[in-house]
Amino acid sequence: MNPTYQLVCPSCGLRFPDEYNLTCPSGCTGLIRAEYTTSQLSIRDLPGLFRYADWLPVTGHLPTRSAPICYKSTALAGKLGLTDLWIVFAGFWPERSAYVTSGSFKEFEALPTMVRLAERAKGVILVASAGNTGRAFAEVSSKTGKPVIVVVPEKARDRIWTSTPAEHLLLITVDGDYTDAINLGNTLCTLPGIYPEGGAKNVARRDGMGTMMLEGAVTMKHLPDWYVQAVGSGTGGIAAWEASMRLVADGRFGSDLPRLLLIQNEPFIPMVNAYQAGRRDIIADDMKNPKEAISRVYADVLTNRAPPFGIPGGVYDALNATKGVMTTATSDEAKAAGELFKDIEGIDLDPAAAVCVAGLIRAVKSGIIKPDESILLAITGGGYERIHSNIPTSVHTPDLEVTQDTGSESVMQFVKEWVSRYA
Repeated sequence: MNPTYQLVCPSCGLRFPDEYNLTCPSGCTGLIRAEYTTSQLSIRDLPGLFRYADWLPVTGHLPTRSAPICYKSTALAGKLGLTDLWIVFAGFWPERSAYVTSGSFKEFEALPTMVRLAERAKGVILVASAGNTGRAFAEVSSKTGKPVIVVVPEKARDRIWTSTPAEHLLLITVDGDYTDAINLGNTLCTLPGIYPEGGAKNVARRDGMGTMMLEGAVTMKHLPDWYVQAVGSGTGGIAAWEASMRLVADGRFGSDLPRLLLIQNEPFIPMVNAYQAGRRDIIADDMKNPKEAISRVYADVLTNRAPPFGIPGGVYDALNATKGVMTTATSDEAKAAGELFKDIEGIDLDPAAAVCVAGLIRAVKSGIIKPDESILLAITGGGYERIHSNIPTSVHTPDLEVTQDTGSESVMQFVKEWVSRYA
């Protein structure tokens, strides 16, 4: 058993060693968690987010400058009449020592996930993505030489760019949306040598995202009253909750869990509909005309049609445990919020982060958040303008384009031959 952590099932309580598990060996449906032997967090002398290695499910690390940064806002705080607003930022903002060259906090998921796979299994990782996650894994691959398969909707093909050419990336585009990419990815993972990155089920992804909360609490020197983030699957909210529980157990950051304020982009708001109705399960009425709704959102990376909402340890439980709130923001509100943030804070935002700012503005105006409460605002992506002006990026041409007419056997054979080079 790894001396630094073990896995635990929140449903049955089983503890077991990590063999790149994504689920409980007993068959429980809840999200397994990493349980670390180090109960008090130490900041390690390691690169990037691996400074939080005490609470990452890995033993090794990768060379990286990628990590969240946190600062106290004066400009946006003043505009909204808030006295204790902190911003935790994931993106490229050299003036604030932020060097996430993919521009997205998904890089915090990719780094420990790829280390975890290399330490636990031999094979190639596959990522189905709406764009940001795929780009983050491609970026890590480009810098480390670790192979990765990325499956994205065709319209997201131009989002898969890297700061150096990704020579060990297999990029597959699908004629469809994010869910279609997930479905193809699941099929490809039946091939030997291919491992799914696992989404919310992967403890490395969640604990990598959890460094946003760790960075915030360490900088603020206490847990915030509110943690605010826009969500598609809600995994970032789960990660923040889990990190908060560890920080409470640490004993130095406060005894109260931050309340989660999670925001979805109208009109695609299945989790908001379910939670406000008091239901653990998402039903058909929560997601009417999903493809049409998805076509109208500002941030299509926030449009997961199968989020880990009702499962044990999922979004529903995270919201209940933290007395959280789910709300929405319109696309017009998000665009305006992104422009406001750029004007007064000085950095451009990923559309999902703009939705987050819009949700904060709405929550303040409605009185959900009080002016004197401490707030950690999760800016999950930004600085693309600086990336493209400072770094010569390389757009990866799709290696395989899958349409409605593409035969499944030819797709499987193509991928199988590519994987054989590595596994």
